[in-house]
This record gives sequence, structure tokens and C-alpha cells, in this order.
Amino acid sequence: MILINLLPHREARRQQRKQAFYAGLGFAAIVGGFIAGIWFTAVGTQISEQEQRNAFLGSEIKRLDAQIADVAALKAEIEALKARQKAVEDLQADRNMPVYLLNELVKETPEGVYLTSVRQNGQQVAVTGLAQTNERISEFLRNASYNSTWLERPALGSIQATTATSAGSKDSRRMFEFAMTVTLKRPPAPGAAASAASAPAPASTAAASQPAAKG
Repeated sequence: MILINLLPHREARRQQRKQAFYAGLGFAAIVGGFIAGIWFTAVGTQISEQEQRNAFLGSEIKRLDAQIADVAALKAEIEALKARQKAVEDLQADRNMPVYLLNELVKETPEGVYLTSVRQNGQQVAVTGLAQTNERISEFLRNASYNSTWLERPALGSIQATTATSAGSKDSRRMFEFAMTVTLKRPPAPGAAASAASAPAPASTAAASQPAAKG
């Protein structure tokens, strides 16, 4: 017996293909949505972690800024204390400067030079006097420049011939009146002197200080 299918089989296949296509689209949409949800979740987690790290870094930066401000304030206090200490040391040194100055002038003034006035203004000292010859004045300048511990940079301001009368006598002598300025050295700070004293001697000096071996 021959069976003849009179149903619209082509339309049925077309309908099946449509259903399969829509089912595939739905499955792809579900899979895509699932993947997108996972991706959004991962990105959100990373953003949250980064925000936490940023907040931690911000708090640490604020703490470091506060520490830096404290260090800067401490450095300013240290500098102020150093300045005060230097001022006190300078005052103590300046208190003894006139004694050093007079002792040094007595030591460095050659024979035949007579000082008539000494005026100190800070580190600058103005000296006037009389000398028997110009060579005596030159010797005084050399002593103040090279041989003195407390005097430096002498400068001759003026020199002129004059006539002077010695005390207790009416005899007049030809003298040279001069005016000069000299700088008074400031003594080294105690810390610098101590560090210089504690510094090791050079190798050549140490070798020279050892006694030579006897043959």
C-alpha cells in the first residue's frame, strides 16, 4: 500500500529550523549575558580593590606629609638653636677680642713705631701712630700680615712726614705719621677646633714621626 504525505512538510521543516535558530539565539544570549555578568563582576571587584588601594595610599601620603612637616619644623628648630649657639659663641669670643688685640699689637709692633690710637669696630681695627722711618711701617704691615695669629689683611691708609717732640724734651724729630686698618680674626669654633685636633695625622707625618731603624 502506498502512503502519500499530504502535510506541508516543507513548511514544517522551515518551522523546525526557525525554532532551532531561535533556540540557538536564546542560548547564545544566555551564555553572553552570563559571561558579561562575570566580566562586570570581575571589573567591579578590581575597581573596588583599586579604590581601597587608592584610599590606603591617600592616608599614607597624608601621614607622610605630616611627618615631613614635623621634620621640617625640627630642622628649623635645629637651625635656630645653631644660630643661637653661634651668637653666644661669637659674643664670648668678642668679649675677649680686645685683650687679644692689645696683646697682638704689642707683640707685632716693631721697635721705632709708636701707636697713638686704636679703634675697633666689629672685626675692623683702625690704628694710627708714628714711626721713625717708612721701613718700620712696612715691617709693621708685614708682621700683621704674615706673623700674626689674630690680625690679617692690613691696609695702609695714609702716611705723611711730620715733626714730633719727644716727652720731657724740647728736641723735635722728623717722624712719619701713618693710619692703617687691619682685620681681627675670629677664633675658630670649639667644635671645629676639636674635630681638627682629633683628625688623624697624614701618612707622611706619621711616617716621619717614627724613629729610623738602626742598621
